[in-house]
Order: sequence, then structure tokens, then C-alpha cells
Amino acid sequence: MKNYNYSVAERLMRYVQIDTTADPNSTSNPSSEKQKDLSRILCNELMALGLNAETDEFGYVYATIPSNTDKKVPVLCFCSHVDTSPDCSGTNVKPIFHKNWDGSDIVMPDDNSVVLSAKNHTYLQERIGDDIITASGLTLLGADDKAGVAIIMDLAQLLLTHPEIKHGDIRILFTPDEEIGQGVDKIDMKKLNADFGYTLDGGERGHLEGETFSADGCKVIFHGISAHPGYAKNKMVSAIKVASYFTTLLPADTMCPEKTDGYQGFVHPVSIEGTVEKATVGFIVRDFDTAKLKEHEALLKQLAQQAVAKFEGATYEIKVTEQYRNMKEILDQYPQVMANAEEAYKRAGLNLVKTNIRGGTDGSRLSFMGLPCPNIFTGEMAIHSKQEYVSVQDMQCAVDVLVELVQVWEQKA
Repeated sequence: MKNYNYSVAERLMRYVQIDTTADPNSTSNPSSEKQKDLSRILCNELMALGLNAETDEFGYVYATIPSNTDKKVPVLCFCSHVDTSPDCSGTNVKPIFHKNWDGSDIVMPDDNSVVLSAKNHTYLQERIGDDIITASGLTLLGADDKAGVAIIMDLAQLLLTHPEIKHGDIRILFTPDEEIGQGVDKIDMKKLNADFGYTLDGGERGHLEGETFSADGCKVIFHGISAHPGYAKNKMVSAIKVASYFTTLLPADTMCPEKTDGYQGFVHPVSIEGTVEKATVGFIVRDFDTAKLKEHEALLKQLAQQAVAKFEGATYEIKVTEQYRNMKEILDQYPQVMANAEEAYKRAGLNLVKTNIRGGTDGSRLSFMGLPCPNIFTGEMAIHSKQEYVSVQDMQCAVDVLVELVQVWEQKA
């Protein structure tokens, strides 16, 4: 869109200043009420564009860009999340615009120890000459996923001001709490009423992601025997010690996040708590091959048996909770979803890189809820950290891809 004045940078700079940090310890929906602050703003901006938009009690935003073609085109949904990760502060974000970045180190003004360097960020080396947006050194930026939000909002503005671009009905969906795995918990799928979807929550320009981990949560619970410590000889069995010994048995050079990449799965302890009577080790279990989750959980069972065998009187139990599954299992049933995206990347002049996500997105669960939903890049990089950054040109390229994508679907209808 050579003659289009993109709004992604201005939008992102505004949106990131609104604190939308998710709260993993909350039991409410959304987990933090402040997420609704951005949802209301987005809803109002969509209505100001003339669209039918609404936000609900859970912080979801639904809107429709109506079809401008006589063809019967499948209804597309573009989705991004409004919340930011609790791993790093998202309060009082101060976005900084680095125009035509020359490749030199970016020293954050509010904390000079935070330095964004192309030496340490390989992809950043490719973005010399781009306009780069960072935070100031005290917070994350929030490009994950407010870059996606800005891209979708810019697309809405572009399509409404360029009616010559033909497309079918387009649903816009903004979700809360993606960062804590609850992004689709309260979605009204009937209200959404879309056939196929795309999340805007990826990283490098040109990347298209159609695979995610399959994921389970797992708790290994050890039961000991409590006794007064002054009279505990041959009586007490400490569940804390059993759990501690169990963790030493976990693989240290394989099957752990710090030693795996690509298509390798892992078992990863994320929490440990307990008393003499009961101690629990919490795990996330991940693999691209869903069947292998059972193998990984069988390993945990084997190691738990080994641990209790060392402490006479101790027992254990394992509780497994399904979290999400590899979206590829669904996308393979609807090859046109990826094929049309690939065509859009080509038309936008990008070098397509099909890759996987060593994690999950809202699209993982949406795919299994009846909305096949791969993931498109936004430029968000170094996420969940004070070094988070995004290229404005990457965001603009993502807008271009969506413009091409809606036309591919319309032309093939």
C-alpha cells in the first residue's frame, strides 16, 4: 500500500502505555480488571471507524468489517491478545521511537544497564535502517501482543478507507489473559461466528506458524509421614525430602527447556511446594507429537517410583491436566488456511518461512474449538523482557499480508 499512511506505530505507542498485565494468581475473568481499559478503548475506536463492535464483561472485543463483495466468502477472524506477560513489569511503559536505527547499541535511558544490541539479538541485525520501538529500561514494551492489536486495527482503518479492496466478512477478536493460558476460556464462539482464523502474535518478518506444542500440566504429589521432630526417629518421612530427591533425578542434559530446541519436547518443573506430610512438584509437559506426552508422563511416574523407593513409607500420585494441543492436527484437515496465507505472503513480496511455535497461542485452542487458526508475524521480539522491541516496518508488512490475505480468500471463493 504505497499511498497508505500506516497507523501501526502511533497505535502501538499509545496502546503499550495502558497497563494490561495478566495476573496468574487471580481467579477472576479477566484476571486483572485493568485489561478492560484497553478493550474499551479498542471498542470505541472500532465504533468510531463505523464498525459494529462490542466488549463484554470478560474483556473480549468483538467487531465485524462487513463484506464488500457479492461472492460468498468464508468468514475470517483476525485475533490478538490485549494482556501482557506478568514475567516483567508492564506498569508505566514509556515507549521510545528510534527512527532509522543505525545499528548502534540502544542504551535504555531509565536504566543504562539495559542495552539492546545487535550483537546479542541476531534478528535485530536484519533491521538496521528500520524504525525501532523499545521501552525505556524499566518495563517490557508490550509489543507482545499489542503489535498484533495495532496491526489488526490498522487493517480495519485501511479496508474501510479503500473499498476497492474486495473481501468477505471479517471478524475482529481481541482477547484477555492469553499470557496465562486463559485467552479463550470465555469466548462466545456463536457470537464470533467465523469459519477460519489467524492470530497475529508471531515474531520475525515472513514467519508463518502452523504448529505448536501439545501441552499438559502435571502435578507429582508426594505423601510423607509427619511426626514431632523431637521423637521422629524411624517414624517421620519427609515429603519435602522425597520431592527434593525426585527433582535430582530429572534429566539434566535432555528433555529440559535449556537443552532442547526445534521439535524436541521436554518436561519442565515450574513449581515446588510442601510440608513434611505433602509436597507437590508442578510440571509443564510439552511435545509436538501429542502421543509423546504420555511417554514423558510415564518417565515422571518412573522417577517418582524411584524416589519413594528410597524413602520407606512415602507414596506418590500424579495428576495430569490437558492444556492445549498442536494446531497442526486441525490445520491439516483444512489445507486452504495455510495455503492462502502462503499465497498472501508471496503477493506481499516476502520470503516465507514456515516454522513452529515452541509454546502455544490462542490459536492452539481456537483450532480445537472449531476455528482453524495459524499464526502470522508481527515483529515482536525479545518478548517478556526489558529488551523487547519491534520494527515498525515489520508491523507494516504484516498489515500488507492481511490486505493480500483477505483478497486471496475473496478471489478463491
